[in-house]
Amino acid sequence: MHLLLPDQLLRIRTEPLDGFTDDEFFEFCQLNSDMRIERSADKEITVMPPVGGDSGAASFDVLVQLGSWNRVHAGRPFESSIGFVLPDGAMLSPDASWVRREVWAAILPADRKKFLRVCPDFIIEVKSPSDRPNVLQAKMEQWLSNGVRLAFMIDPETETAHIYRPGQEPEIVQGFDNELSGEPVLPGFRLDLRELRAQS
Repeated sequence: MHLLLPDQLLRIRTEPLDGFTDDEFFEFCQLNSDMRIERSADKEITVMPPVGGDSGAASFDVLVQLGSWNRVHAGRPFESSIGFVLPDGAMLSPDASWVRREVWAAILPADRKKFLRVCPDFIIEVKSPSDRPNVLQAKMEQWLSNGVRLAFMIDPETETAHIYRPGQEPEIVQGFDNELSGEPVLPGFRLDLRELRAQS
């Protein structure tokens, strides 16, 4: 185990943790439920610090808008405590995500009680001050390579959004006076960035 500086993430890599099955890793996370934990495809465990007020408020506003849209479209939205086990073996927890209704319906009730072994259709990551841009950008590419069809990365501090789609270069939207379209993955969804602007 090694500790990083206060503005960085804690990464843990030891042989006993490498040997965790998915069920054992799930139990490990439940025993440490006060921490937000992810695991990379090569079994490196990352413990992420709690976010500050601006990032937390932006994440909440994202969820409110996604949840409101979903009432009509009836998929399954999730907040940041969800864990997705991806095809490459990583277990990641986005700040917000959405899964199509038919995908959710195909998951057995017993399997819904654990980390979901599906890749969401749509995810949002809200950058916090402790997130390093290159690491977060690599994570967005990892989401796409595992099957995410649309992803937003939002930086409240600089009022910048990046839109990721498979096979395309990220689109950069500067300024929170804009909206982000969820088309065609989320028909009719538009994320109003004005709602994410830090309040004085």
